[in-house]
Amino acid sequence: MTAVEQGSYEKFLPEGIPSSQMPFWNSLRAHDIRVQRCDRCSTYRYHPKEMCPTCQSRAATWAPLNGRGTIYTYTVVRRAPTAAYRSDLPYALVHATMEEGFRMAAGVAELDINDLHIGMPVRIVYEDVTPEWSLFRFTSA
Repeated sequence: MTAVEQGSYEKFLPEGIPSSQMPFWNSLRAHDIRVQRCDRCSTYRYHPKEMCPTCQSRAATWAPLNGRGTIYTYTVVRRAPTAAYRSDLPYALVHATMEEGFRMAAGVAELDINDLHIGMPVRIVYEDVTPEWSLFRFTSA
């Protein structure tokens, strides 16, 4: 049974998200990940920002990603930050270089942590954790 079916989710969820960043979270809910892309220089802005770090333009479009990347690095967590994470131990957090050229970090789904390696192809999958929130994870591509 999923957390949505149970009606409870005790792990960390986003808090205090500015409305300007909600299109990212809404895209996860729609299972169609999108990040800001500068209208002037095409730099991806992940995490969402008011201004492009490359050209200082404020103009951006929420662009879809193909969801594929490669593992840049990862860490295995062996000590839970809260009791809600204990049943997941040990688990991995992955930093992946996306095909669009920037890095994203997330947990893994449907992967044995012993199979992880730098350079491994991964793709994004979605996890609906509450009726309001969906998160993304990486799995093998």
